[in-house]
Amino acid sequence: MFKQKQLLLGMAFMLGLTPAMVSAGQEVNLYSARKEKLIKPLLDKFSSRTGIKVNLVTGKADALLKKLQSEGINSPADILLTTDAGRLHRAKSAGVTQPFFSDKLKKAIPSQYRDASGHWYGLSLRARPIMYVKGRVNPSELSTYEALADSKWKRRICIRSSSNIYNQSLIASMISANGEKATENWAKKFVKNFARPPKGGDRDQIKGAASGQCDIAVANTYYLAGMLNSKDKKQRSAANKVAVFWPNQNGRGAHVNVSGAALTKSAKNRHNAVKLIEFLAEPESQLWYAQKNGEYPARPGVKMSSTLLSWGKFKADNLNLVNLGTLNPKAVMLMDRSGWK
Repeated sequence: MFKQKQLLLGMAFMLGLTPAMVSAGQEVNLYSARKEKLIKPLLDKFSSRTGIKVNLVTGKADALLKKLQSEGINSPADILLTTDAGRLHRAKSAGVTQPFFSDKLKKAIPSQYRDASGHWYGLSLRARPIMYVKGRVNPSELSTYEALADSKWKRRICIRSSSNIYNQSLIASMISANGEKATENWAKKFVKNFARPPKGGDRDQIKGAASGQCDIAVANTYYLAGMLNSKDKKQRSAANKVAVFWPNQNGRGAHVNVSGAALTKSAKNRHNAVKLIEFLAEPESQLWYAQKNGEYPARPGVKMSSTLLSWGKFKADNLNLVNLGTLNPKAVMLMDRSGWK
């Protein structure tokens, strides 16, 4: 076997092949909650640079976690790429991830956007601000998430259901900031201000505001970015009717979350998997993804798209996002008690 390896390396040297070309048989298996078009170009670039083939499986975030759990140690997956710190924490709690440490990732990703024990690393940021209808809401009326419980907003707010992980993480952040009792009292008043029973995704909340069903939507900015840059004229029209307001700027800052990556417990290609995650944190990768998907780079100092820049600079909540996972059970029960459907 050793002689065979020597022979292959000798032939590679004579043919002028690079080490990356010699390792072309290497691979890494990725389970991604990202749609193929939003991740494949980066994976192709990684393969071109390293010679490591990426086998991609895409699916819904919760379905991929269940798949990992059912496959157990026999899972072919090396990496789980998913959305929301709450889901990353669930994967860790389910025992399907393993810790790893990387100096490159430690330097690139701020500590609040990665798991302290090395189970996951944030790769992009998603902000969840207040969006208001131009002409129907004066931005001077807005201030904080907490102020959305004021009776002046009765039947004027559109937001997704309590089963949505993005809302659960928002409430978890409020529990961290204000305590469970105060947040529950707020939620009971907030629910009374819903313009309609929660339904649909974030784009539907923005469309609801644009169509006059409500005056305010709480949604992730990358959905608005997608609508503003859509080929669909109706989506662009709806998106242009709303503006972004950054809440809690005189306090803790606007709520942010991450999409991120974890090394699976079953990883057979650990070294290649770490290489890929490090590659996704490089400035070039961060820039491409921000421009393509409208999320904010997790790595400081990376340029942003013109759409993101148009919403201005904002103060982000500096909460360690591990808390969004640990407080998720309390957030879910609190939302249920408050009548948030």
